[in-house]
Amino acid sequence: MEQSLPERKAFYQILTRKMTVLILIVSFFPMILTTGILFYRFNLTYTEKIQAHISELVQRHTQNIDTFLLEKLGNIQFIARYFDSKPQIPTQFLQTNLTLLKNEYGDVFTDLGLVNENGIQFAYEGPFKLENADYSKAEWFLNAVDKPFYISDVFAGLRGHPHFIIAIKVKSNDSDYILRSTINFGAFNSLVENIHIGETGIAFIVNSKGQLQTKTDMGFNPSIIASMVDRRGHNKNETVFEKKHDASGNQFLCVTSMLKNIDWIMVFRQDISDAFHDLWKTQLLTLIIFVFGCIAILSVAFMLPRNIVELISSADKKSEVMNKQVIESGKLATIGELAAGIAHEINNPVAIMVEEAGWIEDLLEEEDLNGSENFDEFKRALRQINTQGKRCKEITHKLLSFARKTDSTINDVQINDAIKEIVSLTAQMARYNNVMIKTKLNQGIPYIRISPSELQQVILNLINNAIDAMEKSGGTITIETNVSRIEKNQLVVSIEDDGPGIPRDYLDRIFDPFFTTKAVGKGTGLGLSICYGIIQKMGGEIDVYSQVGIGTKFRIWIPFQEDLMEEKKNDTDNQTKDNQTKDNQINI
Repeated sequence: MEQSLPERKAFYQILTRKMTVLILIVSFFPMILTTGILFYRFNLTYTEKIQAHISELVQRHTQNIDTFLLEKLGNIQFIARYFDSKPQIPTQFLQTNLTLLKNEYGDVFTDLGLVNENGIQFAYEGPFKLENADYSKAEWFLNAVDKPFYISDVFAGLRGHPHFIIAIKVKSNDSDYILRSTINFGAFNSLVENIHIGETGIAFIVNSKGQLQTKTDMGFNPSIIASMVDRRGHNKNETVFEKKHDASGNQFLCVTSMLKNIDWIMVFRQDISDAFHDLWKTQLLTLIIFVFGCIAILSVAFMLPRNIVELISSADKKSEVMNKQVIESGKLATIGELAAGIAHEINNPVAIMVEEAGWIEDLLEEEDLNGSENFDEFKRALRQINTQGKRCKEITHKLLSFARKTDSTINDVQINDAIKEIVSLTAQMARYNNVMIKTKLNQGIPYIRISPSELQQVILNLINNAIDAMEKSGGTITIETNVSRIEKNQLVVSIEDDGPGIPRDYLDRIFDPFFTTKAVGKGTGLGLSICYGIIQKMGGEIDVYSQVGIGTKFRIWIPFQEDLMEEKKNDTDNQTKDNQTKDNQINI
């Protein structure tokens, strides 16, 4: 049952929506899932890589600073052991060893001093006037009294600028002394300032109270520094990686590592935006690609179903037209059978009429009616009846002949005769459409072995197409036969008209099935396709040349056999000899 137009539109809309939803689900779900997994895994891997890289860097620099402090501590311990071994003149001892240290290490060691158990520096060698300086209340002295060695925090002290002290307990003349040395803050600070990663990654050292032990331009307040170096749970070999916020709310990375020989902590600080700059660029690029991919999927999801549905709709329309054409073809086939039956029925009375007219003519010859007034008129009327009857019989004979030749029996055909028969059959329709059919038939055309009915179908179809093209405007159709001068053993049949011509865009599709330029219902689009198939089956070719406003020319190339040509020539010669023999016998 055929659907109405609203029902069909509703069906197409539902089909479009279903296809769109299916494309969106099938496309978006795998893409989002895959992108999410890759995004998460890449982010996790890159974060671990950054953490490992920074932690390794901080650990390595922590070891370098530990090595620096341990080396300087060892230098002072060596001097202390030498002072313990034998009595020394304190001032001379300090002067000699400070000179040796400066020669070996440059300005790392600023000065040397000996402090008694009361905190009075009784001997000093260095650039400052610190003889008899009182350190009894200094924090470093109080911490160094009870320890074999001590490294102080950085402080300003009596000299007024940052420094720290390495103190070693020594014994001489049964008295306890402290050998102290000031370490150049600039040399120590340069070790830490050289640690840089990116644009914001810097390092510094703080003590257990969160007080800076190196220079930094970060401007941290003590509470922020203390939060960065919370040592609870830290051990000497642990590097702690954390993410924190400063007072302005900016997020940064904080990596801390304990020094071994002093209660100090190495701190590395870098802004999150700087540390993960490359990661965020990659994520942004991924997001852009993802957005473009989504746009492409949406475009396909909304355009492709519409195009497919339009193609389906177009195919449905063509199918409907084809079904109507098939029905019309069935009607035409039925009408053809009916016409053949009618022609057969008409042929019988026409034959009787012709016979009776001949019989009356014979009677008139036998009777003595020569003197009759209307004798000549009778003779003329009978001749006219006889002539027109034979003509009717010839027309019905041709119509029956064409209607019955539906098989593809192969016979030897003289193509000129076939063309003459088709021209005579279409002459009346051509005259009705004001079309003149001219023939230029080469008399030297050989016989070809093909199906006569199929050849008639091809030529008739091409003639009818030319007549239809010229419509009521009229014109001329020229049919010509020749033996090809280019291709050996090929006959060429050309059918040319001076009609409106065929547009160039249509020429490549003219032999396609169901392609027609005629209005709906006037053509099936199968005629030229069938002709093309018939000619191909014969082993020949068909081509077309056309110019709009000038006309169209179809050429048919049909192969023939030399032996068939010789055979027909021999048959003709033998027939001629037989006729001559009969004539001689009659003369004798």
